[in-house]
Amino acid sequence: MTDKRIVVSTAGSEEEARRIAHQLVARQLAACVNIVPRMESIYRWRGKIESNHECLLIIKTSADQFPAVRDAISELHSYELPECLSLGIEDGSSEYLDWLGESLGGNAVA
Repeated sequence: MTDKRIVVSTAGSEEEARRIAHQLVARQLAACVNIVPRMESIYRWRGKIESNHECLLIIKTSADQFPAVRDAISELHSYELPECLSLGIEDGSSEYLDWLGESLGGNAVA
């Protein structure tokens, strides 16, 4: 297990997804953010089943940076309750994991 994390979130539009992704990378909270456009989400909200098109954000960061990523998503997001889930990265290319760590604020290493 590494200290690196994949954080997943969603956004209501590509514009919002790009804005959040750009801010996370600019603040060195994420090394990279992939945006998967136009997926359909079906979920329960306030007792009703809802369906909307959203964008998926796949955010590469570290365990140390996760609290700041979570706070930034909350700050930048239009949703009342934005998705923000952290998934551990079990293993990966050592070169990629090194790059990921070097790209974050504080230069966290693998």
